Amino acid sequence: MCYLLLGNISALISDDCTEPLVNARLRVYLPETGYPNRCRPKKNIFNGPGLLTAAQVAAKSDRLLAETRLDEKGNFMMTWEQLHLFTEPLELDICLHHLPEEGNKVMETHYHLSWLVPHWKRSGLRYVAAYAYVIPAESWSQIRANYGTWVIAGTVRKMHSSEGQSQLKVEVYNAGNHRLLGCCGTDENGRYQLHFTKKELAGALAFLHEPQQESGPDVYFKIYRNNQLLWEEREDAAMMPGRKAIPSCSIINITIPQQPVPKSQGKNSGHFTGWLSNLAMATGRRSSLVSY
Repeated sequence: MCYLLLGNISALISDDCTEPLVNARLRVYLPETGYPNRCRPKKNIFNGPGLLTAAQVAAKSDRLLAETRLDEKGNFMMTWEQLHLFTEPLELDICLHHLPEEGNKVMETHYHLSWLVPHWKRSGLRYVAAYAYVIPAESWSQIRANYGTWVIAGTVRKMHSSEGQSQLKVEVYNAGNHRLLGCCGTDENGRYQLHFTKKELAGALAFLHEPQQESGPDVYFKIYRNNQLLWEEREDAAMMPGRKAIPSCSIINITIPQQPVPKSQGKNSGHFTGWLSNLAMATGRRSSLVSY
């Protein structure tokens, strides 16, 4: 009998924003032989992700049932053969080699996700079940920090409009040296998601806002439409809460005026004049900035 397990693995950046675990490997293990029923893990309880040591990974290699790689959307599909009706609880782990923005850099880490008893359904000559897992934002931020990477996501809107602005290019800059950290486009809903690594911080002094603790950069943005500058923020926008020493997973929403005026035409304005009163900042890692 053939068994097919399919699903998706993703991570939360915030409560309403996720990213897939591109090219990560999902591993499925059988339970240890002779595992007493009374001691078996509870069904379908998400206990992770928990970091595994190399020794822990090696210790269960003989129980490996199947392994597959996630695609660019975090989707997966794996199959295996079993002679009897498969009712054993499965142990699921994820292996990360690197994050997509790191290129060919390799730093392999393993995490336990959960124990699972799939709800198998007969479909022709095989049994099929589905599985999905979403890594909590706090855990994903720590994992990204361990890899020295950042993700910033948000929505670009015009003032007095709830609609996101599509087909814009978003650039984020390091206020420490005014170098470009990363860029991306907005989707049909005006949402953007950009990534960068420690190497993009090269040339600036280490951002040590706290002793012995490495922090993220202070950032500001530029917005383009059809490769023409639509709006650029003042560099001092990076001094506002939500822009300083950004965490590894950050949400920054940007609101631009209906008729934006380039920053260069407003150089004589005060340090925060005109836009400080319009600042709207969410709690935690979120910030929303209105610029003039």
